[in-house]
Formats: sequence, C-alpha cells, structure tokens
Amino acid sequence: MDEGKMKCAGIDWAKDENALCVIDEVGRVLSERRFAHEEDGLAELCGSLVEHGVGRVAIERPEGVLVERVLEAGVVVIPIHPNQLKAARPRFRASGYRAKSDSFDAFCLAELARADNHRFRALTLDSDQTKALRALTRSREDLVGRRVALANRLRVELEAFWPGAAIMFKEIDSAISLAFLKRYPSPKEASKLAEKRLLGFLQRNRYCGRKSASELLGRLRKKAPQGRAGEAEMEARREAVLALVAALETLVGRIKRLEGRIAQAVRAHPDGEVFLSLFLGSKSTLTAACLLAEIGDRRERYPTNEAMAADAGMSPVAIESGKRKVAGFRRACDKRLRKALATLAESTRHHNRWAKDIYRRARERGCDHAHAIRILGRAWVRVIFRMWQDGMPYDPARHGGFKRLRSAEGLPQGV
Repeated sequence: MDEGKMKCAGIDWAKDENALCVIDEVGRVLSERRFAHEEDGLAELCGSLVEHGVGRVAIERPEGVLVERVLEAGVVVIPIHPNQLKAARPRFRASGYRAKSDSFDAFCLAELARADNHRFRALTLDSDQTKALRALTRSREDLVGRRVALANRLRVELEAFWPGAAIMFKEIDSAISLAFLKRYPSPKEASKLAEKRLLGFLQRNRYCGRKSASELLGRLRKKAPQGRAGEAEMEARREAVLALVAALETLVGRIKRLEGRIAQAVRAHPDGEVFLSLFLGSKSTLTAACLLAEIGDRRERYPTNEAMAADAGMSPVAIESGKRKVAGFRRACDKRLRKALATLAESTRHHNRWAKDIYRRARERGCDHAHAIRILGRAWVRVIFRMWQDGMPYDPARHGGFKRLRSAEGLPQGV
C-alpha cells in the first residue's frame, strides 16, 4: 500500500463501546462510529476497517482482545501511551471538536497514526509462549503487591493490641507466622503458652528458623510492650487477625503455585536458557522470567541496544537549555523491565568481577547507589542485546568487557 495514500484510523476503547474515526491521507474524516465491545461489535468494527481500506490504526493500549482482532484483520497497530495522547490534544483543538470526548480522542489518535507514525513503534506480537510467561509474571507481581499490603495491615492490627506477635518471627507473612496467628490469634489463646508447648508447635509446623522456643517466647511476652485492649476490642481485633491470616494463606499459596508455573514456563521457552544463563542458582529464575517476558522474542522490537536501554529506563534523558546541559532520570519506560534489570545488576555486582568493577568505578565517580545500578544495568543491556539477537547463552569467554578486565588483572581468561 502506498504510504502517501494510506487511510488511517484511531480507536478510543472503553469497557462498553469503542469509538472509531477513519481519515484519509490528508486528514479528512471519512467515518465516525461507535461499536459495542462485544463479539458482533468487534466483528463489525474490523469489517469497517477493511471496508475503508485502513492500513494503520492508533489505540491507547498495547494488548487485549480488541488489539488482537484488529491485527487479525491485517491492520498495523500503533500503541499510544495515554500521556502522549494527552499532550497531542491541544494540536487538534481547531478541528471542530470543542471539548474532550471519545470521538475527539479517536480523531487525535487517527491523526497521530497519519502524520506522526514514524515517531512510534508499530506493535509486534510475541509468541504464545512469551505471552503466557508475561501473563504469569505480571499476575505474580500483582499478587505480591496485595500480599505486602495485607501483611502491612496485619502488622498494624497486631501492633494495636498485641505487639509481641508482630515481632515474634522475622516475616509476618511467613508460613510459620501465619500458622501461629491462626492457632493463637489473640493474647487470650496464648495466655497459657509455655516453652514446651511452643516447641511442640514449632516442630509440628517444621520451623526452620534459628531462634529457640525460649527466645521466641521472650519476644512475644517481654521484648514488646503489652497491649491494654478491652474485652470487646480484643474480640473484634481477633476476628480481624483471623480474616487477614486466611486471606494471606490463600495468597501465599497461589503465589507459590504461580512461581512453580513460571519456573516451568521459562525453562521450556526457546529463549529461556539465554536469560537463565545470566544468573546463579534457582532463586533468580523469577528475574530471568521477567526479563524474557518484558523483552519478548520479536527481535525487530529493539533494532539497537540503545533502544532496549531506553525502554528499560537504563539510559538517561539529555536535558539542554541554553548553556545548561544535564542528564536526567528516564521516567517514561517499561517499569517492569527496569526493575528486572536493576535486580540483575544488584545481584551480579556481588559475584561477577566485571559487574563489580563497573559498579565500583561508578561509585568512585560520585554516583549514588541507584545511579551506579543503572550504569551497570546499561552495561548489561549491551550484553543481553547481543545474547538475545544471537540466541546464545551468556559466556564469559565471548564477553569482551570481561576478557579485557581479566587481561588488565593479568589473570587467565577462564578465571
């Protein structure tokens, strides 16, 4: 299709209906319609795109049923971030739209697809395995966030009437801590708890901590201040503790099951070994899975390592005004990918000599810890990009920076 004569469209999606605007090559509106967000409505919307000969569509989301249906219709999809659409609206205020509306947003998106498509990356869909891995890792991340919120709420509840139970074990949402609070949800149930009985409880629940029963009992009764809740308040808070413990037990179990599925999925993925080779031990499987899920398997998504570094938030943004020129923190990026790369950098700075050297030199230049981690993350992006493009696991013998460091230290390459 001739790029100069391509018809474009914008879709303002919503839960109940989607607004479609189709424009020609000079920006004239050819069609404005709304389609119900249901099977017949989606089929009619895609049929309208094909009928008008639309070659490119802009939409405010990078995934979902609507996006997949438009791609199936043979139309190029350009995902637009909501902030980018918000910044573009003032450009089109003189187009006959007096106020923000779904139709106006659809028109703005269509104009971005027509006039500014070269500034945005067209959407490329990953394989089914990668999409499955992404769904698993993101679901786990959401559940972990909820677990943290519930654990904090449980800690606040205990500190209000029974502070000792909040500090008895290291993690308040650990299996042993939840089992204890389920058995002893208030001081009333634990009033006759002695060292021998606590030891039996710990053995039944396979407690693997290094604290003795007497030390744990001391934390419960002597180290923390004693609450002064009345009988009615005590009963109410007891019920609250039991409810929070039940919710946390369910969440912790589902998170553990998701982690097992993630480990299986990343090892079965064609690119799994590429990312797993970056880490030592099985505990880093989750980070490797997050890296793979966010980077994906479509090599054309990142034509250069600079593009990958920018998307991961590991390269700074140049801010220049007059004689002032500084490097600023990159906020517009894939936050999940940035977190995974930061975890990789934090882990490897302890055991990888090359990573340790880059981190050390960054700190010696005056960078704080977070800045030094981003510098190391940027260096790892160059390595990951080459591994990803070649489909080869990490090999220190092929890593130029690692070899140069070994040579400078006068060590054999394999050390």
